[in-house]
Amino acid sequence: MMDAGRHPKVELLTDSEVEEISGFVGNFRARIRRKARYVDEKACTSCGECAKVCPVVVPDEYQQGLSSRRAIYLPFPQAVPSSYALNMSDCLGVRPIACGKCVEVCDKKCIDLDMEDRFLDIEIGTIVVATGLDVYDPRAQDEYGYTRFENVITSMEFERLICAGGPTGGHLIRPSDRKTPKRIGFVQCVGSRAPARAAPYCSNVCCMNTVKDTLLISEHDPDAVSHVFYTDMRAFGKGFEDLYRRSREAGVRYVRGLPGHVKQDPKTGDVRVTVENTLTGDLERYEVDLLVLSVGLVPKKNGGNKVKELLALSSTSDGFLLEAHPKLKPVDAPTRGVYFAGCVEAPKDVKDSVTQASAAAARAGALLAAGRVKIEAITAEIEREGCNFCGRCARVCPYHAITESDKKRGLYPVVIQAACAGCGTCAAECPNDTITMRHFTDLQLLGQVDAILEEKPMEKVVAFACNWCSYAGGDTCGTSRLQYPPSVRLIRTMCSGRVDEDFVWHAFEKGAPLVLVSGCHFSDCHYISAVTWTQQRVEKIWIQMEKLGMRPERLQLDWISAAEGQKFARVMRQMDELLKQITPEEVEQSKKAVAEFLRQKREKLEKRKAKAAEGAGALAAAALEKS
Repeated sequence: MMDAGRHPKVELLTDSEVEEISGFVGNFRARIRRKARYVDEKACTSCGECAKVCPVVVPDEYQQGLSSRRAIYLPFPQAVPSSYALNMSDCLGVRPIACGKCVEVCDKKCIDLDMEDRFLDIEIGTIVVATGLDVYDPRAQDEYGYTRFENVITSMEFERLICAGGPTGGHLIRPSDRKTPKRIGFVQCVGSRAPARAAPYCSNVCCMNTVKDTLLISEHDPDAVSHVFYTDMRAFGKGFEDLYRRSREAGVRYVRGLPGHVKQDPKTGDVRVTVENTLTGDLERYEVDLLVLSVGLVPKKNGGNKVKELLALSSTSDGFLLEAHPKLKPVDAPTRGVYFAGCVEAPKDVKDSVTQASAAAARAGALLAAGRVKIEAITAEIEREGCNFCGRCARVCPYHAITESDKKRGLYPVVIQAACAGCGTCAAECPNDTITMRHFTDLQLLGQVDAILEEKPMEKVVAFACNWCSYAGGDTCGTSRLQYPPSVRLIRTMCSGRVDEDFVWHAFEKGAPLVLVSGCHFSDCHYISAVTWTQQRVEKIWIQMEKLGMRPERLQLDWISAAEGQKFARVMRQMDELLKQITPEEVEQSKKAVAEFLRQKREKLEKRKAKAAEGAGALAAAALEKS
């Protein structure tokens, strides 16, 4: 951080918060709130005289509450800028002034209790999201007695106790009586790999962090004994297995099993642990002076959702941000020009975080150096004739790539080509069919439907498959040599959000006995939130099918990821079984009902288009007259 602060081309904005982000790749605009420090960071010399006279004492967040700080304080050693900051929520010196001692003692007169937040508007080309993560709060797992027993602490608190810059100067003590612990226990997977109560995933760093801590303990005190209670020790990484072996050779005992009962002796402060050793099948009891809970990592809470909203990002089922592609674009966000670094995308250690940060910087630098952005020719185009200024296209676009329309001012919606990813949700949702998707036009997709149903339609299922997940799931199914019936014929779309209602009705009108719409899971949609509009559209069709006397089961909706080859084969077999239950008489009856429904729908569409054209002519005449 100090190197970054001294770099001539790096500007650090500390105590700042991003309020708004607009624009697109290469042309982002950000509005940043610079929070008031109430101390002039340029004038402050960090003499510390203000903190000496401050009467307010509160727990120090940096030291995990194991020591205290004043209302005016240095956030942490090597802080940039190296100046004191005043936490106004703790201070007594404002509205009305009840203290003001820090102001009186400051020779440089750099404390200003009337300082206010400032706003900064900047233009930026690319964005790297590196908001980090939080650690799990173990109070939810009450069986370990955290906060109930003084000598049960978290791994983060242990790090501060054993650190030379910590509250004890690196001397390991236990909180209850300040004695040096000789028996230390570590409980693994607290908050990790527990789907019912905590995170279902492995937090990546906990095992090796514990191994490191046991080696530190043996170096501090060779007579100390450490016990590690674990489910599985995972030593993945260069040199990690060697560290694990050294830990065992140092006398650390690893017990395969998690404690089921923890209790602290009120007289001695010793912690009694009962655990079933799953290797021997015995119920074992241990007494330790200090019990350390190795807490897992969880997605960032404060500000995490705001970042997702500002940058139109999505997250996976575990809450971490979703990358554009896990293998081909591991540091790219779905939003073009936005990149990930560190634990915002998944739990990882320092080495992996640095590697990803370097990759993100390289990707951002390459984009900025190019000067121009190349996009795929699959973006949307809006035809002004027929547009009724409803604004639906702008609302459903997951990338905010369509500008808002304004009929009073004659502003038509415009597609920002650099921001458009070509999902096609806007085209499917447009009520007047005035949006065209390049290379995935309505005529092209409807032509594929006609070709599929041209011969023996009763033997075929028309399936619309998302390019990134469902269609790729079919590839996985094929490469895995999994068998499925040939009755299902796939039509590739970039996203299931591209599947217009008219595509489904056209298939039924042409005699399709069964239609399948398949896309990404909600948690890993390649186009952020486009799949939610697919769900709403299909539900709307189901309601209309019931009104027309059709079985809703003839339109199936399923979510298949690129890795789910087995599920793809299973769904295809289910479609084939359902296909056998549909009779030709049922199909003929639905063809007539759908044909009449589409006739009425087309008449309404023509009326809307004619009305919109009249409005467009009036707007053009008014603009001409004004000019």
